[in-house]
Order: sequence, then structure tokens, then C-alpha cells
Amino acid sequence: MRILVAHDYYRSSSPSGEDAVFLNEKALLVEKGIEVVPFERFNDDIDDSTLNRRLGVALNGAWSKRTYEELSCVIRRTRPQLAHFHNTFPLISPSGYAACQDNAVPVVQTLHNYRFVCAGALLTRQGRPCEDCIGTSLLPALRHRCYRGSLPATAAVVWMLARNRRHGVYKSLVNRYIALTHFAAAKLIAGGLPGTRIEVKPNFLPSVPEIGDGGGNYAVFVGRLSEEKGLRTLLKAWKAVEDLPLKIVGDGPLRGSLERQATEQRLAVEFLGFRSRDDTLDAVRHAQLQIVPSECYEGFPMVILEAYACGTPVVASRIGSLDEVVVEGESGVKFEPGDPDDLARKVRILLSDRGSLKAMRQKTRTLYDEKYTTDQNFARLMDIYNDALRDFDQTRRWKQ
Repeated sequence: MRILVAHDYYRSSSPSGEDAVFLNEKALLVEKGIEVVPFERFNDDIDDSTLNRRLGVALNGAWSKRTYEELSCVIRRTRPQLAHFHNTFPLISPSGYAACQDNAVPVVQTLHNYRFVCAGALLTRQGRPCEDCIGTSLLPALRHRCYRGSLPATAAVVWMLARNRRHGVYKSLVNRYIALTHFAAAKLIAGGLPGTRIEVKPNFLPSVPEIGDGGGNYAVFVGRLSEEKGLRTLLKAWKAVEDLPLKIVGDGPLRGSLERQATEQRLAVEFLGFRSRDDTLDAVRHAQLQIVPSECYEGFPMVILEAYACGTPVVASRIGSLDEVVVEGESGVKFEPGDPDDLARKVRILLSDRGSLKAMRQKTRTLYDEKYTTDQNFARLMDIYNDALRDFDQTRRWKQ
């Protein structure tokens, strides 16, 4: 089988987990014997140094003639059986779908975020969930300047979405969408994507760590130190958690203020900064608990998959996809988002029965083995590819 895989890499100054997920999936296809034809673009190549050039990038993001022509040439030369797109913004653009369809290649699109229904892509505003544009004309996005806090930049994204909605691109040129969770799928359907074409497939880990023993006697947070991640709630909660230090792995704009807060309040919190994947996994394996206090709609956080593989129970906000992927009493517990008292209470309950907490570690790893291995992920991906191929064949016969 020959698959064309298309991805627009984020700027190296603003790395995204989407890039890592794309590379992992591309490597998995090759490992399983699939011939891969890459079509990759890099946002580092964007020149937006002048107003005219920024305008050109904006127009390209809605529909790129260059992508259509270049991708058509690649398809005619390599003859893939199917194309799988990841990020297309802004260099590839939805014109890539048209290049595939016009050359008899069905299209699959992974939805790593909410870009197709939200100008800001995250259904988040000021660190909190926002659904103002779900099922609307996207005018709220313009009012709030939801993309980079800029009215012109937001207008460009709104134009991209409105233009392609009006031309039926998202409903007619994509044979299958992949959402990471059922929660995400429901929001995307409410935003106008065709529900009959959305499938659910989670992320996966390219290499699986050994289960840990949790003997480090600490809790761990891993992630970006930004407002929507719930770090302020976490530190407030830790004022009421005794005998369990907290290690925070990661960096971000809130680090300075959080460190000052921890010092002033004499909290048992250690900031480790950015660490390598191996060091991070080692910290997770030895942790008693991993805390995921997000106050936004996450996709499918890789930190949860890593915790599951390590056998480390997760204490997570009861919000969005987190409420779906954390199984109460088996892989962890959930608390009300933004409520430090509830978070502290749930942590204390877990710590009050160390025997049950230890047994939960095996349940957590078992859940990973039952649902999230590379073999299961590949099999699910092949099912989706086959559905897209059948849908494409049926549509072509109907048109004839």
C-alpha cells in the first residue's frame, strides 16, 4: 500500500506536539511495511516581514494554488492509493484536498485540534473553554481577536474557514476525519463537520517505557506552564496536601510567578524545568501520582499516555477529553476543574490507602496495554483508511 502523508510543520520557535505525532505515525507506517510518500512544508520558511507578505500568507492559507499544482505533480509521479493530511495551516491549505480528489486519491484528515470550527484552534479564550463560534458565523472570533490577539490575523483565519465552508470543501473533499476522542468528535460535528465521516483514534507512544514502582514518594506535573493548564489551581491545592512533594516538569510563561508563589508560601514544590523525554519518563515512573489540572479542552495529551504506560495513576480535571480518557477508580480519579479544594481532597483520599493506590498502578498499565499499543493503533488506522477507500469508490460510482 502506498500512502501520501502531508504535514505543515510548526515554527521551530513554537514547537507543537502535532509535529511529534505526525513523525510517530509516519514512522509506524514505514515499520509496518507501508510505502510512504511525504509532502511536507515548514512554517519556518514563511516570510511575513512586510504587510504585503503577511497578506499573501493569509490568502494562501485559504487556498494555495502552489500547493494544488505541486501536490498534483507528486501524485501523478508516485500514484498513492490514499492521502493522509495532518496540519495544513497555512502553507498546504485545503487546496491539497482538491489536488488529491482531482487525481482520484481519497483523503483522510487528522484533527489534532479544533481549527476547523475555532479560529484560535483550541476552543479556549483567556485560559478557559470557549464555544462561542460553535455553529456560528465565527464573528465572535473577530470580536475577541482569537488568533494571536490580532484582528487582521484572526480575519485571515475566519476568511479561510468561511471560504471553504461556503464552497463545501470540508464536507465534499475529505473522505474521513480522525478525531482523537469522542468528546472532540462531538464538538467538531456541532461545528459543522459531517458526523458520518468522523472516526475516533487516539494517539500512541512510539516506544513504551517499563512500568514504574511509584517509589519516589512525590506527585508530578508534566507540561507547559501556561494559564490554561491549571497550574494556579494546582499550587493552591498543594497548600492542603501534606507529606507528598510535587515536582513540576516543563517551562512556560507562568514559571516565574509560580516559583515566587511556591517560595513565598513555602510549598513542597520543585520546578525542574524542561527535561529530556527519558528524564521526564523516569520522573513519571517513580511518581506516586501524575496531576493533570487543565482548565481547557485538551486533545489527547501524550502525558496521559506516558503515565498509563508507566503505570502512574492520573488525577485529572473533569473536563472535555480528560473526563473521557481517565477511568475513575482504575487509571486515576477526577476533580472539578479550577477547584483546588476538590483536587486536594482527591489526592488525600488516594494517599489514605496506599495498598489500593499500588494496585491501581497495574490497572493503569493494563488499560494502556488493552487500548493504546502501536499494534492496536495501526489496526485502527488501517480500518479508517479502508473506510475512506470504500467511501471514495462509492462516491465515484454514484457520480458516474
